[in-house]
Amino acid sequence: MNQPIGKEEIKAKLAALMGWDWQSGKLVKSFRFGSFREAMSFLLRVSYEAEQRDHHPEIFNCYCEVKLSLSTHDAGGQVTDKDFDLAKAIDSIA
Repeated sequence: MNQPIGKEEIKAKLAALMGWDWQSGKLVKSFRFGSFREAMSFLLRVSYEAEQRDHHPEIFNCYCEVKLSLSTHDAGGQVTDKDFDLAKAIDSIA
């Protein structure tokens, strides 16, 4: 699960995810919420999913906007199946 995925496989797997993109070698997605409290609630739920998988996203938050970036540090900061697994879990709570 910690083996880097090639460019073509990343593109194919991205087709199954809504709103995720591949930028600067990472899976990225932005989320917009109606309030700061909603954004923080979402991030709390993301933290549970991340902790359960021992895989933690880079997080940017500004008021009601959240941007998440996923890559696998154990794979040299490249994208692996672990990132796609977390992306799917995040989408299930968004």
